[in-house]
Amino acid sequence: MAEKDELEAKRDAPLAATRELPVVARLVIEIRSDGSRTAARGAMEDARTGEKVELKAEGATPLLLIVSLLKSLTDVPALVKRATSKLLSGKKP
Repeated sequence: MAEKDELEAKRDAPLAATRELPVVARLVIEIRSDGSRTAARGAMEDARTGEKVELKAEGATPLLLIVSLLKSLTDVPALVKRATSKLLSGKKP
């Protein structure tokens, strides 16, 4: 019964404020499907430099779409490398 009271108290408590991390890159992907084919398109942007890259991928199955999308990302290695290294190292832009 104590656990239920504790959960009730947490539910009614105000939300704790958290510090937002800085944006180092933006990735937006739209996925469309008609049931027989799936396509994804989107863009990636380096927040520091403003460099933008368009992404396009198609696949007959979700797995093939992911493979195609990952291949599309490898076509823009400089932008991806910078964004990934910042994300993994925790460096600020």
